[in-house]
Amino acid sequence: MAHAPQDQTAQDQIAPLLTPEGWDLLASLGPYRDEDSFELNSALRKAGHPAELVSAVLTQSRLRTRAEAKFGEFARQMLFTQAGLEQATRLNVAAHHAQRFAAAGIGQVADLGCGLGADSLALASLDLNVTAVEMDETTAACATVNLIPFPNATVVHSDAASVPLEGIDGVWLDPARRVTSTSGTKRIWDPEAFSPPLSFVESLAAQGKAVGVKMGPGMPHESVPADCEAQWVSVGADVTEVTLWFNAVRRPGVRRAALLLGPQGPAELTSTEDFDAGPSAPVGPVEGYLYEPDGAVIRAGLVADVALQLGGHLVDEHIAYICAPELLDTPFARAYKVLRVMPYNVKALKAWVKQEGITVLDIKKRGTAVTPEELRKQLLPGGKNAKKGSGKTATLVLTRIGEDRVAIVVEPVLAAATGRA
Repeated sequence: MAHAPQDQTAQDQIAPLLTPEGWDLLASLGPYRDEDSFELNSALRKAGHPAELVSAVLTQSRLRTRAEAKFGEFARQMLFTQAGLEQATRLNVAAHHAQRFAAAGIGQVADLGCGLGADSLALASLDLNVTAVEMDETTAACATVNLIPFPNATVVHSDAASVPLEGIDGVWLDPARRVTSTSGTKRIWDPEAFSPPLSFVESLAAQGKAVGVKMGPGMPHESVPADCEAQWVSVGADVTEVTLWFNAVRRPGVRRAALLLGPQGPAELTSTEDFDAGPSAPVGPVEGYLYEPDGAVIRAGLVADVALQLGGHLVDEHIAYICAPELLDTPFARAYKVLRVMPYNVKALKAWVKQEGITVLDIKKRGTAVTPEELRKQLLPGGKNAKKGSGKTATLVLTRIGEDRVAIVVEPVLAAATGRA
């Protein structure tokens, strides 16, 4: 991701590591554990290492341990900044980005706003020649270290919009969508305020280059350019991004898609229709099984497509809950067996909780302003969940059907039966 200049703290935490002593000391440490950090700090200081080096090494060790969730074993040889790690693309998602360029026969890719180099790493691992461009000096230094194993990757410390692209047929961008101030970072919502802005991305596409750009998953449909494919990506049911694909990396006939990456492998749903088109699903009663579509499916406007696949219907035309009479395997929604439907009434729900002896209550909601945490305080003895396994657990789905608010008692279906965790 493109970065605004890092603060002095990030520079102070990286610079000591870019020395033989710093690199060797970092390599000598085992996995980071919070409970050992004070003792380790003292031991390293007593061994004669400078305070600033010890601080930098311990910070980096902690970041590497956290980074394993995104980078796996690669994290042990990489350098991270706090902000860079938060914004970095997960390696399995970066691999899908890279495969697009490789499949399109693209040989030279510019990664404009490479951040710590996650996407560049994935591109280079597929033998593509990569020019990784990063505006922030500290982040560029980290990317240089992270890409050392790949002679076909070059890091350039420069503004993404000013790098010459002659001879480069593919461009990947991850624009900065936050601004940094003394009070922290703040998210930007206007695509023209991104760095670089969406208009710059479109100008590259207008030149005929194969362009992919990572955007925030909440991007409104009306902001999606007309001449691209929009692919929402979900990792373990967490929607991480929407990627816009132009020209050679856009798939023929695909306008929008939901790509789900989970333990059972990738699953994708696509549509040739624009956002205001596509099929519509019937509306019907709460019955049989309730399906909660993955967030990527919802963002891509593909809920009706899933409902039709399941032979089901929406419970309300404006709410992303599906009901179907039978339990069917689908990677695109989580299934629940409907046990009971009640009008939403706090007094009646409290009586139900007491009568059933419920001590752990999982509350899901959609289309209603009720706050699960506040309702849980009102319904449960003591106002909060007991420890799981120490009492009876129930799952409650709160939603709206027309003008009526309802509470649906459901039972989660085991993942083995539905393909969803």
